[in-house]
This record gives sequence, structure tokens and C-alpha cells, in this order.
Amino acid sequence: MTKIKVGVIGCGSIARRRHLIEYAKNDNVDIVAVCDVVKSRAIEMAEKYGANAFEQYEEVIKLAEVDVISVCLPNNLHAPVSIAALNAGKHVLCEKPMATSREEAEKMIEAAKQNDKILMIAHNQRFVSSHQKAKQIIESGEIGKIYSFRTTFGHPGPERWSIDGRNSWFFEKEQAFIGALGDLGVHKSDLIRYLLGDVAEVSAFVETSSKEDTQVDDNAVAILKMESGVIGTLAASWSYVTSGDNSTIIYAENAVLRLEDDPGHSLIVQYKTGEVVKYQLDKIQTNDEGGQTNTHVIDHFIDSIINKKTPLITGEEGKRSLEVILAALESNETKKVVKI
Repeated sequence: MTKIKVGVIGCGSIARRRHLIEYAKNDNVDIVAVCDVVKSRAIEMAEKYGANAFEQYEEVIKLAEVDVISVCLPNNLHAPVSIAALNAGKHVLCEKPMATSREEAEKMIEAAKQNDKILMIAHNQRFVSSHQKAKQIIESGEIGKIYSFRTTFGHPGPERWSIDGRNSWFFEKEQAFIGALGDLGVHKSDLIRYLLGDVAEVSAFVETSSKEDTQVDDNAVAILKMESGVIGTLAASWSYVTSGDNSTIIYAENAVLRLEDDPGHSLIVQYKTGEVVKYQLDKIQTNDEGGQTNTHVIDHFIDSIINKKTPLITGEEGKRSLEVILAALESNETKKVVKI
């Protein structure tokens, strides 16, 4: 079979620790182009993966041999570069949050439709073993009616993760548009939608309390009301100074599900009968060294292209998860509950 030829635009941490590694491990892929405005980074990755180096993304999306583009850029560039790539006839895998507005997201979705190409958003939480198992348990009906939930994603901040450290675009309002809520919160809005269905209403407090010299948020707490009527909380933070928290707790009629809440067991089900079931599943991905397990995002994306299947996280799904975060921002500004 002819291999799918990939161009990765942006050679920062997400490309180095996720996209490039996982494309290289996929037998159906050839990485043919890498691009970064910092030329040395593009050259470094090109040499490592046997690709050609570019500084301008326009050059990469013009390449006839490129089938697929991975967009690993600051948030404000996600939509324009994705749209340009789709219009050039490429399939696109775009990092999250997919865009900085509903309008941008809609234009991305429209470009994918018009060009009959796959647009997938890189929300990896849907592929985590504990999350998939929890979805099976919920849908089986064994834990009964869902009452409430809390979902959290926090760590010390992008300083340790980003290739540019404290000088990263993550802290620049014009490039990032949004801070912890867009970096981490959108992962959890996507997860809770995956587990419990769509969100109907949002009320939120969004603050900048731990980081200095930045206008982006670093702490946010939102109350979500699902279309089913279930209520719960979503927290996103860059101020968990000792370690990360990527846990979700589901409170139901017959049991409590604890996802990624215990260091030894990815999923614990505590039944009201007193029975406790502990699952040892593949660990969730972290930004720590040694946490670089396969996210399954790339493999799923490539499989969707080869087998002409709709991916798990389409542009429409990415947009709905983004809308929760946009509603949280609006709620914080207006001090009102926002309907989606």
C-alpha cells in the first residue's frame, strides 16, 4: 500500500512529544515535511525524521506529495492554517482548542466539507482506556442514573512543557487567546461530552491568579448543566504547583466512578453495596518524562483516512467542546448563566 505522506507544521513540544513520534511509529506513514518559523527547529526535526525542512507553512501545503497536515501551532493560527490546508486538498489533524471563535470553527468545518477532506481535532482524552471503559459502564446502565460529576485538569503551567518555557506563546494573549481554560479545560469539556452527552448551560469564574505578566487565565472553575439535566463542575488550572491532576469523578445512583484519581488504578468503581472494583488499564498520557505513551490520536486519524471512516473527533465535535469554553468566558464576563 502507498504510504500516507505527512507534513507537520510547528515543531514545538506537541509535535516533538506527540505527533512526530506517533507518525513515525505508524507503518502507513511517511513524514515528508516539517515546518517551523524557527529554522533550526525545523532542521533538527527534519534530520531526525528524514523529512524536508521549511520555514513557511504555505510552502508545505503547496507540496503535491503531501496528503496530510498536522497543525501544531499557537491557537490563533489553528483556523487559518487548517482552512488553507483543507483548501489545498489535504486532510487535517488540528491541535486543540480547534479555533478561537465559533465562527472560525464553522469555517474550518465548511472547508473540510467543500473539499471532501477529513478534519480531526486532537482531543486525546477520548482514547484513554479508563475513559473508554467508564463510557461502557455508563451506557450499560449498571450504575443507574447519573447524579453529578467533577472533572479537573491542572498542572504547574506551560513553563515546563513548552519549548520556549516562560517565553512561550501560551502566555501571549494575541497568540493564545485563552490560557488554562483553552489549554486544559477544553480537554475536559470534550471528555464530559463524550461520557455524558452535550452541555446545555454554563456558569463560570475565570481568573489570572498565579502567573505574572500575562493576560490569559490560569484558573477557571465552571458549573455545567448537561442536556440530560446532570450538573457538575469543570476546573482548569496552571497553578497546581506540585503535580498534575487529570481526574474525573462520576456520581451515580448505584456507584461512584473514579477516573485517573488513583496512582495505581486508572479506574475505580465504588458500588453502594460496598463492593469496589479496581481496573488496571493503560495509563493516561502526561507531560512528564516517561509519560509518553501512545495517545492513539494519530493511529485513529490515519485509520480514518485509509478506511474512509468518520473520525471520533470531527470538526463538529471539536466545535461543540470549544463552545463550552467560549460559554465559560462569556459567563465570567457577563456574570450570567450562558445557554449553549
